[in-house]
Amino acid sequence: MTELNFNTERLNLRPISEKDIENIHRLHSLAETDEFNTLGIPKDIEVTREIVAGWTLENKRYVFAIEQKQGNEFIGLIGITLGKEKYKNAEVWFKLDPRFWNKGYATESLKRIISFGFDDLNLHRIEAGCAVANTGSIHVLEKVGMLREAHTRKLLPLKSGWSDNYGYAILSTD
Repeated sequence: MTELNFNTERLNLRPISEKDIENIHRLHSLAETDEFNTLGIPKDIEVTREIVAGWTLENKRYVFAIEQKQGNEFIGLIGITLGKEKYKNAEVWFKLDPRFWNKGYATESLKRIISFGFDDLNLHRIEAGCAVANTGSIHVLEKVGMLREAHTRKLLPLKSGWSDNYGYAILSTD
């Protein structure tokens, strides 16, 4: 397997560490990033620390800090969680600071994580889900070549109430 630090044209993706806790807490505490997220806003930084500890201790989960190459500014998170080994599948997710929305950063980082999944982790299928009203994420998932395969009713417990979910996937053969 390759080293787990990835570069794209404008971004560095690196495994999260303890030094990212404050940035992750700030990202999770933003109303805009909470709108379509089931995590909710953490009550304090210790809750964020517990969440991050769970990410880093689980060996089937890769969570990366997204940084701009120029200036190394933290702009978000992206992750890939492996499914059962026999199925060779995984689920991807991303969360960016709203100041960096609509600039192509989510698409750029997701393309790189999908490549990591297929090329390095030898996956067959990569999935993602999002609230049906989350048009930004829908555009990102479709831009990277994922196909909408499902519409699940009232799956996501959001702050605004139960939301339907779109299921997306891409195959190694796509």
